[in-house]
Amino acid sequence: MRRTETDCAAEWCAGDEWCAVTCTAHLLGRKWHPVIVHRLLDDPKGFSELEDEIGEVSSAVLSNSLDDLEEKGLVERAIVTEEPFRVEYSLTEQGASLRPVVRAMDEWGTSYLDGASGDAEARSGQCD
Repeated sequence: MRRTETDCAAEWCAGDEWCAVTCTAHLLGRKWHPVIVHRLLDDPKGFSELEDEIGEVSSAVLSNSLDDLEEKGLVERAIVTEEPFRVEYSLTEQGASLRPVVRAMDEWGTSYLDGASGDAEARSGQCD
């Protein structure tokens, strides 16, 4: 079942004056969700391609994350019937609307890591 804005508000934001931020954090808050959205920003990708590009994620976690993003209406799965048959994942219109958010995360993360670039020990484990 696809989540709606109303579901998000009811489930996660009861009495929260920062409801929009809370909702966004819940939608993208899992470790691999923003990474998956980032990888799908420019074009659809197959499961193996996503797995190779991300590298550190297990197949089971990637599969669960894609299912979750699909349920939330951010990612859609399509079966490509031309040879070889395959499944491709792409962002929905709602998912694509996260482009500025994910790009801002990328820019901020780059700046943050560049700030610690002189100190490899300080940088170690920062993004775990």
